[in-house]
Amino acid sequence: MPAQTDSRVLLDFRTSDDAGVYRWEGGPAIVQTVDFFTPIVDDPYVYGQIAAANALSDVYAMGGRPLTALAVAGFPDQDLDVGVIRAIFRGGLDKLTEAGVALLGGHTVRDQEIKFGYAVTGAVEPERVLSNAGARPGDVLFLTKPLGTGVIGTAIKFDRLEPGAADEAVASMRALNRAAAEALGRMSPGEVHASTDVTGFGLIGHATEMARASGAVLRLAASRVPIFAAARPIVGRNRSAGMLSNEQYYAASARVAPTVDPDLTALLYDPQTSGGLLVAVAAGAADRLAAEFLSAGVAAPRVGEVGPAEAGVHVEVTP
Repeated sequence: MPAQTDSRVLLDFRTSDDAGVYRWEGGPAIVQTVDFFTPIVDDPYVYGQIAAANALSDVYAMGGRPLTALAVAGFPDQDLDVGVIRAIFRGGLDKLTEAGVALLGGHTVRDQEIKFGYAVTGAVEPERVLSNAGARPGDVLFLTKPLGTGVIGTAIKFDRLEPGAADEAVASMRALNRAAAEALGRMSPGEVHASTDVTGFGLIGHATEMARASGAVLRLAASRVPIFAAARPIVGRNRSAGMLSNEQYYAASARVAPTVDPDLTALLYDPQTSGGLLVAVAAGAADRLAAEFLSAGVAAPRVGEVGPAEAGVHVEVTP
């Protein structure tokens, strides 16, 4: 795609960021994003909630505050009860309401497979915009949600989970990244250097995008990365096509220690839905950010650090 020539565009697709940022005259910049996907759970109301939380996450990851949303949906015109459609929209609306976001409308098309999500607009002060392209050597990395939703979603699809085994992951997918974003907002400008939400590209994929945009290497300690309890035992039988695609695309620039458990490595490639924030913060501010996360009720372990650029390597994974 050709480069943007509008000086008011502060961030666009070139850094593989979660959303675009556009500066208005005399006020905060606007953050815009769109995200939708097929059902990941059986309950239509919960699916709507997850779709909304997932779409809002992109704005939170950029340091913004979501304000308005437009629904984007595709539904088959036969063999789908209108009550299912109503439940999906209601679930999404209830999550938008929780976030303080106004639903303005949307667009629906006929589609053989259900799809649902939102285009979201938010606001952010230009000096507080967070992007992929800011991580610096010495930074500490935090992750605000466990991994494994792709594996668990695949197991749900093929009825390979015991009753209740997915509850922890479903609750996490329904949870907004609002508290984590507010914790970041309480840090002084310049202390948090980069942020992204971990979604379809998996942790290694999104870490690669951050490393590439920042001109650095992200070093992940696999044993520190939080994993949903239900995901680790079932990963061997529930590797999705998205996981395999992520590994095929990102493995070339990922150096994984041979002592890292292969199942754990697979989970680092697992595509996430409504995942957590991966945050790079200055080492001197890491303890204070940890305290802010704790105060906000966000479990966010330190999962690694940022190192200097190295030819051919974007992500390094150690035990």
